[in-house]
Amino acid sequence: MITTTGLTKVYRSRGREVTALDGVDLHVREGEVFGVVGQSGAGKSTLIRCVNLLERPSSGTVTVAGTDLTALAGNGQRANAALRRARSRIGMVFQHFNLLSSRTVQGNVELPLEILGVSGKERSRKAIELLGLVGLADKAKSYPAQLSGGQKQRVGIARALAGDPKVLLSDEATSALDPETTRSILQLLRDLNQQLGLTVLLITHEMDVVKTVCDSAALMKDGRVVETGTVSEVLATPGSELARELFPVGGEASGADRTVVDVTFLGETASQPVISQLSRTYNIDISILGAAMDTVGGRQVGRMRIELPGPFEENVVPIGFLREQGLNVEIAPTGTVPTAAGAAALAPAAALVKEGAK
Repeated sequence: MITTTGLTKVYRSRGREVTALDGVDLHVREGEVFGVVGQSGAGKSTLIRCVNLLERPSSGTVTVAGTDLTALAGNGQRANAALRRARSRIGMVFQHFNLLSSRTVQGNVELPLEILGVSGKERSRKAIELLGLVGLADKAKSYPAQLSGGQKQRVGIARALAGDPKVLLSDEATSALDPETTRSILQLLRDLNQQLGLTVLLITHEMDVVKTVCDSAALMKDGRVVETGTVSEVLATPGSELARELFPVGGEASGADRTVVDVTFLGETASQPVISQLSRTYNIDISILGAAMDTVGGRQVGRMRIELPGPFEENVVPIGFLREQGLNVEIAPTGTVPTAAGAAALAPAAALVKEGAK
């Protein structure tokens, strides 16, 4: 539904160049909620503004619903009729609502319909319908100043849906809201995604947003996408930086002769007593240094940092046991580093597990 290829954006000011996007390749599938995360200055907001060409890319292409928007835009700075038509199928939700204080809630929702030339009666009908969809039918005659932050964002979402878009873009839509309101807005976005078949691309710096609502995610750094995939794929990928960001766990080894490993639990494995089984099977004492668990996409997901007694070479079989149970296991940065011989021993670890368990 959304594809960017080699997307680059360079800002030039007073003889200086700043690269905000550096060859971004991104693919968002139809009907999914896709989150782009990263720290401030990573290029997230520039990316989403390039997707609907509010910012013109310096190079690269943007394709939405099979239409190459960069080809439609041409060389002019003003949007032509073809680009405006294509944009009408892309809704945009802003961080700070961007509502007109002089218009009622209904008037704000009707604004894009006025621009599209929709008749007054049809505008009114559509606005009331959309306000009902976001739970604000009783606020149609109110003004933005009379609304809470969450209600203002719901109006912004209703306005973004006025043109019956196939794609909804959300630029930090929950960052100005309290946690409870954030949860309600995220649930609304998920409901709209399912009810209307919307493809949602959202920008955020909050990892909880990705855990709560996203099907897939990408991590941006310095204008580049450094990791991308479905959330379940990311969590199951050894060495995933995005997985560490989503479920951070800490803890230092208690001594130089200890092995520290990070274990990721997915789905059914999250409810199994795997660590206690490991301890009983190999008669070893295990220290839990840190843990985090949550529900992602309806599945229990957790990460745990544990400490095993002895250097890595003495723990090849226990680590193999954990992997045999379907867990993602990786040596933590604070753990002892395996030697070449120890690392090679992990390859046949699954066979050794069976012998060790007897």
